[in-house]
Amino acid sequence: MKLWLLRHARVTLEAGLCYGASDVPADPALTRIAAESAAARLPPGLPVCVSALGRAQQLARELHALRQDLGPAFTDPRLNEMDFGHWELQPWDAIPRAAFDAWMADFAHHRFGGAESTQQIIDRVADALDDLRQRWQMQAVGEAVWVTHAGVIRAAQYVATHGHGPIRYASQWPREAPEPGGWMALEI
Repeated sequence: MKLWLLRHARVTLEAGLCYGASDVPADPALTRIAAESAAARLPPGLPVCVSALGRAQQLARELHALRQDLGPAFTDPRLNEMDFGHWELQPWDAIPRAAFDAWMADFAHHRFGGAESTQQIIDRVADALDDLRQRWQMQAVGEAVWVTHAGVIRAAQYVATHGHGPIRYASQWPREAPEPGGWMALEI
């Protein structure tokens, strides 16, 4: 089974800010370009799930305008980006080194910024993947599209490689994710 993972376009924030669960908009022109690129690659008739955050919703709307055969997107908040708590919308270089060290020391369970841990995002993405597999089996569909974020894409890669098991070290976290507006296909 193939899962197409589309990442929203670059956001309209100044560079260097931490954002995850913050609902910030993506650049409209870059969103259109990302939708055109995805529309040219996706097979016909795929089901689409999208994060509840506006920047992913923007891309899903643009994609649907170009490819109505994909049908309306189903919104799934489990595809939202990781919540960085009180570090949201703060400059990355203003976050104390000790905060990063604490996260790396307990990469799975430390709630960076006080909100969500890496294991929590892995668990919710694993649950979304399980639901997707069940729908695939019932509907005899072999591919789907998620319109989402870099953290969710990395979590999906982790689950595809390691299963539902806990992450123990930061070195196990996938380093690669599409650039804003990019995509990748993952075999599940």
